[in-house]
Amino acid sequence: MPQLHAAALLFDMDGTLVDSTALVESTWAGFCERHQLDLAEVLAFAHGRPTRETVRRFLPDPDEAAAETRRLVAHEESETTGITEVPGARALLTALPAHAWAVVTSAGRRLAEVRMAAAGLPLPGILVSADDVTHGKPDPEGYLRAAAALGCPPEDAVVVEDSGAGVRAGLAGCGRTVVIGGLDAYDDVAPRWADFRGFRVAAPQSGRAGVILDVPEPVAAGGAVRS
Repeated sequence: MPQLHAAALLFDMDGTLVDSTALVESTWAGFCERHQLDLAEVLAFAHGRPTRETVRRFLPDPDEAAAETRRLVAHEESETTGITEVPGARALLTALPAHAWAVVTSAGRRLAEVRMAAAGLPLPGILVSADDVTHGKPDPEGYLRAAAALGCPPEDAVVVEDSGAGVRAGLAGCGRTVVIGGLDAYDDVAPRWADFRGFRVAAPQSGRAGVILDVPEPVAAGGAVRS
């Protein structure tokens, strides 16, 4: 069985640990209807990015963008319909040592807490949200902050992502990045699995710190999985 070894695992949230697809798409559909924007274009930009950055991209007036961001965030924080875990996420997170994982999300802290709870997932000791960074994904700032908070050299961490912006952030900040879901644009550089079913925390090995995962064969190898 392939294995994945890392000093720490740094997870994205939406689309990686939490399936919030239907809610996210309906929220942006309302935004597009309100402002007569193209939904496909907005979704393509929004995936993996903070709400405020997407709103600013499509609403150039700063006052209007600020007001709309507040409205959208309030809606997102109060609505949990249809939110579930990505299959296998709960079992994996509850088996990981607390010091060996973090979440790095483009959502605000309150929204991240709401969605993790709605999906039945444990909160990490280290949560880097959109509130904690100056530059959102694809900038690597969030992943670098999480690695530092865990006391882990970035190159010893593995980033787990589902979006193009997130994968680029992971590759730039830590190097080793794996993909969960259907994003196939990075199959040549990042191993990819559909979800976390079949992921297991392996017994510690003498002389190897960090965490070792037994994993299924990936959908796309993306280079060596073993480490």
